[in-house]
Amino acid sequence: MGDINKVQLKIVGITYSQVQAGAYALVLAEDKGVRRIPIIIGTPEAQSIAIFLEGLQPPRPLTHDLFISFLNVFQVHLKEIFIYKYEDGVFFSELIFNDGTKSYRIDSRTSDAIAIAVRAKSPIFINEEIMNDVSIVIDDEEIIEDFEQDMAQMTTLDSYEEMTKEELQSAMNEAIEKEDYEKASLLHQLIKKK
Repeated sequence: MGDINKVQLKIVGITYSQVQAGAYALVLAEDKGVRRIPIIIGTPEAQSIAIFLEGLQPPRPLTHDLFISFLNVFQVHLKEIFIYKYEDGVFFSELIFNDGTKSYRIDSRTSDAIAIAVRAKSPIFINEEIMNDVSIVIDDEEIIEDFEQDMAQMTTLDSYEEMTKEELQSAMNEAIEKEDYEKASLLHQLIKKK
C-alpha cells in the first residue's frame, strides 16, 4: 500500500442527511484544498463525534471512549485511519495501529473509525482516487450555517432563548445526565453564543 496516494482530511461539520432520513452527513474536507466529502452516518456515531468535538463529558464512557481507554491501557497507538475503498455508496476504512514494535490494520466502519480518530487525535486519510471520484466543492460557511440550523431543529429553541448562561449550563448538565446528547450539544452552542 506504499504506492497509494493519500489525502489528509479534517472534519468540517455534521448536518442532517438530505439523502437518507434519520441519518446525518459527516462532512470531511481535504486538509489543504477545497474538496469536500459527505459521509452518511447514523445518529449514535453523529452524537459520539459531536459530543467529543463540543467538549461535552458524558456521565459514563461511550463505546468510542472505552476503545481509547483500552488502547491507552495496552499502550497501543492509533497511527491513522485510512478510507481505502468506496463501493455502492459505502466508504470502507481501516484503523492502523502500532504497539511500538509492529503495525496492525483492522477493518472498521468509517463512522466508528472517525469517532475513534478524533479522540486519539490521529490523522484521517483517504485514497486520492476516491477523493477524485466522490468529492465536491462547497463553501465552508454554507456547511457551518447548515450545521447550526440542523442542531437548532433537533429541539425547540423558544424555551431556551430567554435563559441565562447559568440556566443553560444547568439544562445542558441535565441533558448529559439523561444522555440526550443532541439537546446537550444544542445547549452548548447557545452557551457559546451568550
